[in-house]
Amino acid sequence: MQAPRELLTELQTRGMRVADPRAASGSRRGGAGPSDHQAVTVDGVTLMIPVHTAAAFDSPFVLDTPGGDGRATLRRNAIPIAQVTLNKTPRFYSRSTADGVPYSHIATLHGTDVLATTVLQTCIRYESRRKACRFCAIGQSLAAGRTIERKTPAQLAEVAQAAVELDGVRHMVLTTGTPPTPDRGAALLCESAAAIKAAVDLPLQGQCEPPDSDAWFQRMKDAGIDTLGMHLEVIGDELRQRVLPGKNEVPMARYWQAFEAAVAVFGRGQVSTYLLAGLGDSAALILATSRRLLELGVYPFVVPFVPISGTPLESHPAPDAGFMRSVLEPLGDMVAQAGLRAADIKAGCGKCAACSTLSRYETPLAA
Repeated sequence: MQAPRELLTELQTRGMRVADPRAASGSRRGGAGPSDHQAVTVDGVTLMIPVHTAAAFDSPFVLDTPGGDGRATLRRNAIPIAQVTLNKTPRFYSRSTADGVPYSHIATLHGTDVLATTVLQTCIRYESRRKACRFCAIGQSLAAGRTIERKTPAQLAEVAQAAVELDGVRHMVLTTGTPPTPDRGAALLCESAAAIKAAVDLPLQGQCEPPDSDAWFQRMKDAGIDTLGMHLEVIGDELRQRVLPGKNEVPMARYWQAFEAAVAVFGRGQVSTYLLAGLGDSAALILATSRRLLELGVYPFVVPFVPISGTPLESHPAPDAGFMRSVLEPLGDMVAQAGLRAADIKAGCGKCAACSTLSRYETPLAA
């Protein structure tokens, strides 16, 4: 019997405490993507659950010391509520390139079967205090020496092949900091994808800001990118200016144009965007925007905002489970009616689905 989606949603918003540091040995701090989280499988559902945030330190959920098999008891206020499994350290992490770079500094395991990398670990936004996204931690893992600034196509191909052969990875995410070029990272994604696909048959998602020209969408697809993510994160004009001051220089109008052009290349359901719930956008605005996205064929991946330590928004509260349910319940119906469910995405964050419980709210299409 699977854990109810309400419990999973509350876990993801409130986080969990760990009784033993070994229970969080696979967690990630800083960097791009899901940070300050631990991947945990609860009754067959893998979630990224916050463990290093302020909310997690006060969470009623506590994970006991795991056994040698990686299984542990999850408790709520001392009452056992589920048996969970922690991810084992991937075997490919033990390897290094010929020039001594650990594979784990080039790409990391997300969820249970997703390889992820930040091709360029710097960003023109992040490097300016005035323009940096207020929640971003892309530079933290680089400063801590846990990654390298630029992953070459050859390095990515080598690590991807090893992750598939040693750990059964099924798809891969290529994201990037935004470089000071008009393509906004699309060229980096193209050369990286081409090298990976030449080495191993692995579905790929590319993630970048909308490039200056729609021609890049066909170039990315031709290079081997199967799905594309262009992330809005927040929606309201005032909120975007406050939270994404640099990224907001790319107007919303360009995003809408880019979404339509990208769907024409990649297909319905193979273009997605992150929407961060809990930063100030109302449930009504998130749902209205999601409806417009779905009409275009874009999958709206709504995730709860998780404040990351060391960022300007580290003390911003995460959304409560009630707010998330008020978005995810109607959105799950909308997604299913549009026929753009997570399971049908070829690669990437929406397919992994570990950073949101949205996929648990998707209902079957009516007969």
